[in-house]
Amino acid sequence: MPKDIPVSNGSFLLNFDSDYQIRDIYFPFIGQENHSSGHPFRFGVWVDGQFSWMGPDWEKDLRYEDDSLVTDVFLKNEALGLELRCSDVVDLDLNIYLKKIEVNNLKNKVRNVRLFFSHNFNLYGNDIGGTAYFDPRSCSIIHYKVHRYFLISCWAHEEWGVKHFTCGQRESLGNSENDKEAESGELSSKASAWGTPHSTIGIWLNLPAKKKTKAYYWIAAGTNYPEIAKLNMEVHEKRPEELIKRSSRYWNTWVHKDLKDQGLPNSVSDVFNRSLLILRSQIDNHGAIIAANDSDIIRFGKDTYSYMWGRDGAFVAASLAKAGYSHTCIKYFDFCSRVLSDEGYLFQHYNPDGSLASNWHSWLVDGKEVLPIQEDSTALTIWALWIHYQGLKDVEFIRPHYKTLIKKAADFLVSYRDPQTLLPLPSYDLWEERYALHTYTVASVIAGLRAAANFAKLFEDNSLAEKYDSVADEMTGGILKHLYHDGLKRFARSGSRVEGGYKLDEVIDISLLSLATLGVLDPNDTRMIETANAVREQLWLNTSVQGCARYEGDVYQLEDDSPKGIPGNPWFISTLWLAEYFIDQAEDLEQLHATIPYFEWCVKNALPSGVLAEQVHPGNGQPLSVSPLTWSHSAFVWAILQYNEKEKKLKK
Repeated sequence: MPKDIPVSNGSFLLNFDSDYQIRDIYFPFIGQENHSSGHPFRFGVWVDGQFSWMGPDWEKDLRYEDDSLVTDVFLKNEALGLELRCSDVVDLDLNIYLKKIEVNNLKNKVRNVRLFFSHNFNLYGNDIGGTAYFDPRSCSIIHYKVHRYFLISCWAHEEWGVKHFTCGQRESLGNSENDKEAESGELSSKASAWGTPHSTIGIWLNLPAKKKTKAYYWIAAGTNYPEIAKLNMEVHEKRPEELIKRSSRYWNTWVHKDLKDQGLPNSVSDVFNRSLLILRSQIDNHGAIIAANDSDIIRFGKDTYSYMWGRDGAFVAASLAKAGYSHTCIKYFDFCSRVLSDEGYLFQHYNPDGSLASNWHSWLVDGKEVLPIQEDSTALTIWALWIHYQGLKDVEFIRPHYKTLIKKAADFLVSYRDPQTLLPLPSYDLWEERYALHTYTVASVIAGLRAAANFAKLFEDNSLAEKYDSVADEMTGGILKHLYHDGLKRFARSGSRVEGGYKLDEVIDISLLSLATLGVLDPNDTRMIETANAVREQLWLNTSVQGCARYEGDVYQLEDDSPKGIPGNPWFISTLWLAEYFIDQAEDLEQLHATIPYFEWCVKNALPSGVLAEQVHPGNGQPLSVSPLTWSHSAFVWAILQYNEKEKKLKK
């Protein structure tokens, strides 16, 4: 089930699913400890003896306020005769999640409406040894275990605190006796539970005929009782409505990009701004840029996307820097500098606290020891840092990273080469599936070395700059000599080392376009044009959904009911990389404007909230895999900025 509307402040993140249930709660690192383990926090309504949990009985429209990380959620239940308008936000400074609920009575009679919120905490990601209790000091429900504390409270009819509650045990399927109590419209006021505790609170509202009333609900996150008690008092003193408004004002100010005058549809501009906000929501305040925080992916391979990949992080940092948000990613490069190995490379991915994450790249291939890395992650980090520097021109920030990150990583790229072909040694590909020499990896290494040369020139390290540029030149020549397929008249995806060169992989792959988009070859080079034509012809889906696949024969997340004969599911990244190539290739405004439909495809296949998943179903367009995927949003931002730059250039 896609996560439609994440809310976050960089330390405290909550995800809602398409049924408007909280499904993921991360604190104090974005992506590291999921305190719900993906179990739903249910929201239900009782009125006139009838009860309904949020789900198929409700008409739902889950969006955000324009240019904000405050949600704007509309809910309607005809059978209950109620409409709800909700706003959700995590305060920008305080680790407090706040919800405003405005209840509209559609019937011409006075009614008592009861709102129920159930809490399915798995603190530290497991259901052992927790406690839930009613705290009379703060008039709230508290869940705690070791150093994780969550306080739940509410406000209604000018009264503060929880009046209706119960604590109990969670059952094996994730439900509890508490839910059955809520469905009856009453809660038993049981004051504590432990082990696998579950809690529910209720808010009683008196609604005049055909009138509205509102209530507020919040969760404060901390590491001890005094911390959450203080946060709760902050809500009392500042008032929940004002906290919501100040966050809304902040995000409105933060998103300062307006594309309305760039000739792009308003819908594209809206998703551009939404993408900037979604990217910010997935960045941990300690520096890690997280790939995705959607717990549903655990069903595949028993692992998550809640890690920092150098590949994803570099693309996100580059797009934000290019958009004018370089300061947002300063700590990211500090993070990369800290975790870079002594030899100068990044491993596959890292936990948000900087520890090494799970790694499915083997140290052995065909019985031989190899480095379990994707070399592009290391190279793209230097590339992104140069883009960051171009935005801020902050040489004082760059200086300490010159030796510890830039030179160390670039020297590794120089040393990690085949002595005969002068191309990089094999590593794992960007899709994390194959071990070989990949054309995309070579392109990224060249881009990283060019960036390193620029930094060396900046610090007047001219001999080193010449060395990095010389190696990049040698690799460019190696691509033309070893990775161009004379028979197919295009570049090959990868090659496996054989005597005298490489045995080429003939599968067409969207990543081949990186030769142009990372600046290695001219996009109008005949060999690039033929490669791009093959990509467009073989990877574009001839279905009602359309879109571009990653490569021929891609079965990742391909469902059984998919149309036959397709290369794979359409990805946002692939579709946008195709657009980016044609933007680079455009020689007049007509050719440039022909790329707009690629952006419109992304808008059409986004969730109503503007959230982009990793991929969509090729037959019905429903989101597949994780949602949101930061890489999808960064690709959208980057391609739009490339479009704008090219338009300005062509209009001169």
